[in-house]
Amino acid sequence: MTEVKNMRITKGFTESAPRVSGLKRFIRVFFSRGVVIFGFFIVVLVLVAAVFSPWVAPHDPHELDLSRSFEQPSLEHPLGTDSLGRDTLSRIIYGSRASLLVGIGAIAIAATIGISLGLIAGYFGGFTYTAIMRFMDTMMAFPMILLALAIAALLGGGLINVMIAIGFLGIPAYARLMCGQILSLREQDFISASRAIGAGSLRIMLRHLAPNSLSPIIVQISMMMGYIILVEASLSFLGVGIEAPTAAWGSMVSSGYQYLLKSPVLSFAPGLAIMLTVFAFNMVGDGLRDALDPRLRGTM
Repeated sequence: MTEVKNMRITKGFTESAPRVSGLKRFIRVFFSRGVVIFGFFIVVLVLVAAVFSPWVAPHDPHELDLSRSFEQPSLEHPLGTDSLGRDTLSRIIYGSRASLLVGIGAIAIAATIGISLGLIAGYFGGFTYTAIMRFMDTMMAFPMILLALAIAALLGGGLINVMIAIGFLGIPAYARLMCGQILSLREQDFISASRAIGAGSLRIMLRHLAPNSLSPIIVQISMMMGYIILVEASLSFLGVGIEAPTAAWGSMVSSGYQYLLKSPVLSFAPGLAIMLTVFAFNMVGDGLRDALDPRLRGTM
């Protein structure tokens, strides 16, 4: 007798297998791979370190003690001290706060402007689409790190200026992604029905198109978070990012590489923090992409 997958026959009636709730399916798919679980753990660890830095850090990251400079790792200073006697572990913990603030701020700027432009371009089309998307193409023609370096140099260092510089350069990615989603959705039947009952363009865009385009945007935010942290670290390494005495991973790598032979941990430790954080956000984004895939909705 032929078996039909995911179906069962009861008293002459064919019944579909019970559907799984959206939340249960999301959790099951998201945590199905070990590498995503590891990335999620690292992200949570970095968030806890950033939020609770004053309570987690064993020492004041700005406290100078020249008599204890270049101390090797010990129980009191697990990662040793830098050239000014500051505790390296405490500065790494506080550096997570700066990295996440830049990431969140830059993504807020890029996503808000990019999503709005993509929504307008995709819905209205025509000259509006051409003008907006060709401007986005022009921005993407230049390497992001070079433009970020130029804008940060013009604006000057500091947390806010770095946010603005990186956020401005992240606009095209969100605009193109949102525009692509809107172009595929605006001809759907539910949009035609909304027009038929007299819904205006603003209502259609905000109530129908935007909410149905959020899944890929969420994935993009997670994956771009790691890239923004990497760009911020690069700017700080080159001296145009977050200014001293604020602890930043990029500037710690820059100041530590001068003492690689004497105290390699000064450069390796913040570099490892950057690598793990970027990797973790990429893996979380990969897990979100699988969990939010509409083709899997209601299954598994």
